[in-house]
Amino acid sequence: MGNVLIIGAGGVGNVVAHKCAQVPKVFSKIVLASRNIEKCRNIQQSVKEKTGRIIDIAQVDADDVPQTVELIKKVKPDVVINVALPYQDLSIMDACLETNVNYIDTANYEPKDTPKFEYKWQWAYHERFKSKGIMALLGCGFDPGVTNVFCAYAQKKFYDKIKTIDILDCNAGSHGHPFATNFNPEINIREITQNGKYWEKGKWIETKPLEIGFDFNYPEVGAKKSYLLFHEELESLVKHVKGLERIRFWMTFSENYITHLRVLQNIGMTRIDEVEFDGKKIVPLKFLKALLPDPSSLGTNYEGKTVIGCVFDGIKDGKQKKVYIYNVCDHAKCYDEVKSQAISYTAGVPPVIGAMLIIKNIWKENGVFNVEQLDPEPFMEMLNEHGLPWKQVDFPSSILEK
Repeated sequence: MGNVLIIGAGGVGNVVAHKCAQVPKVFSKIVLASRNIEKCRNIQQSVKEKTGRIIDIAQVDADDVPQTVELIKKVKPDVVINVALPYQDLSIMDACLETNVNYIDTANYEPKDTPKFEYKWQWAYHERFKSKGIMALLGCGFDPGVTNVFCAYAQKKFYDKIKTIDILDCNAGSHGHPFATNFNPEINIREITQNGKYWEKGKWIETKPLEIGFDFNYPEVGAKKSYLLFHEELESLVKHVKGLERIRFWMTFSENYITHLRVLQNIGMTRIDEVEFDGKKIVPLKFLKALLPDPSSLGTNYEGKTVIGCVFDGIKDGKQKKVYIYNVCDHAKCYDEVKSQAISYTAGVPPVIGAMLIIKNIWKENGVFNVEQLDPEPFMEMLNEHGLPWKQVDFPSSILEK
């Protein structure tokens, strides 16, 4: 029915390739491309073992627009799924514009030299994509992505007005390493070490990194300390959820993780500027990335679950209503299915769903869009069908009011 080009062969790219291969009626041809062709070969072999399908692979430097254009022209995909680094979003979008191909990513563009998580660079592409008659779907992972769809669904089905949203991301799993990140260490550590930020009463309020935390009782895993961060979906949801009074994002970290992170910060290992070492220029964070376990390797012994969802407080028919929509994902089950841990799985399934909706012309708009701008119901249905079932429960009104 449709062709897909996947750019990026890390942990998430592995999940995307496996999940696309599971749906041959939609994805008749699959090409996986990366700068590292050996990673592509490993995923190609795993997909064959798990699904019986043979996907094609290719080598590409996604920073090189002409090279990416050449690959897209050769593959002729209906959609490009970008699960490479956020630094490469704009170059891949440029290639899609030149070739008139739909685009999907899971994380917003970030300049290499500044840890800024903003959509402004990608939103600026709207008129160009619109004039070409193609679609760019931004932030179609889990958070951002599924959490945005949860918000659109709650707004459509349960509320006349949503007053507050709290997005809560818990990883209650254990991978057995003293310190490791569940996705790209550069992006993960840059995200956590920046100042926190949340939106309330029409303005952004900034906090120090991991300054605010509280214990939240997560379904199936119990109480976990959760810390306030700035996360990119807040920027788009403030824009698209009308009448919102406050939105915050929370993520769990163990004391062990925080202790390691603080030590690394204190000795300068999380710096993103160049330093001179032994006559050469190196970026400490890039060097640290080389020392840490590859996130795609963590799934082998990973145990436990992730719990990610949104708590909504608002008004329906003149009465206060509080709803919690969430997903629980099991690390070991994810590894059994696609040889990846749950963090990669939860990020990799949603862009596959987004690609299916685009190929089927269920989601068909011209321009640049965040997922909450589109009809959430078909996406919510497909989450249940493709490995990320969700639950919705009423919630005590006393929780998260402060």
